[in-house]
Amino acid sequence: MDRVAVRGLKALGRHGVFEHERAEGQLFVVDVDMAVDTRPAAAGDDLTATVHYGVVAEEVHAIVTGEPVDLIETLAQRIADQCLSHEAVHEVEVVVHKPDAPISVPFDDVTITIKRSRS
Repeated sequence: MDRVAVRGLKALGRHGVFEHERAEGQLFVVDVDMAVDTRPAAAGDDLTATVHYGVVAEEVHAIVTGEPVDLIETLAQRIADQCLSHEAVHEVEVVVHKPDAPISVPFDDVTITIKRSRS
């Protein structure tokens, strides 16, 4: 399988278990890496035979900025489900970064990484 990736997608979300996370919102960064057989698209130079990464980026942005959830695990699953709704996508790896997570000690980033495929 070939890979089509969108990395570093940034959006303001209101996810988290604390009230201030919901009220103020915070930056989330998302990476998606999709397994796609790109041979049909390449052979015919046909966008409809692959996944449109621009559309995927818009969909991921809408999920992050949309309905709040408590856990970034839930957010990652929603993103994976949306990516897999595209016929060309056979598998997806989603990384959700929460660089401003409410942690009381110095840190660089908090992430969840999930990999999902068609069942």
